[in-house]
Amino acid sequence: MNPSKTALLVMDIQNGIVGNFAENPEVLIPIQDSVKAAREAEIPVIFVRVAFKEGYPEVNLNNKMFSAIKESGSMTETDWSTQIHESVAPLSGEPLVTKRRVSAFAGSDLEVLLSGLGTEELVLTGIATSGVVLSTLREAADKDFRLKVLSDACIDRDPEVHRVLVEKVFPRQADVLTASEWADSLK
Repeated sequence: MNPSKTALLVMDIQNGIVGNFAENPEVLIPIQDSVKAAREAEIPVIFVRVAFKEGYPEVNLNNKMFSAIKESGSMTETDWSTQIHESVAPLSGEPLVTKRRVSAFAGSDLEVLLSGLGTEELVLTGIATSGVVLSTLREAADKDFRLKVLSDACIDRDPEVHRVLVEKVFPRQADVLTASEWADSLK
């Protein structure tokens, strides 16, 4: 693996989403460890969040999930809920990509950024395994990226859905390993 052709995606690790796991903050440790390992190996770390412009012009009422967010009046670009959680805060110069749907590619400039970096391989982390990780993995595979998923650096509210995805679905399109296995492979 050529680290310069790899990027770590840290997806939806933002205040409003991490808050759903407040009773279990140790679930963030593998994500923190993967960010640290990437930085030490000089692999670009790209932060991805979901957020909307004031007034939610991107939200169609036919979209069940996002129309509910529009009605709640939260998740705008400036809201506290859409800011990256302090436990993995971006360093100066680390990109923050704002997406408008579930996949990290949807409504964002991620693909252009990855092209500019010469990225060929993506390492995926995020909340939720059944949301952003699944959607991004599928789209990235269709875009011919090599893929790795850090199984313990992905979180889902439903442990069984997480297990099925990382054990049965993701291996069809990605290498699945733990954050520590990935960190060890960089040394």
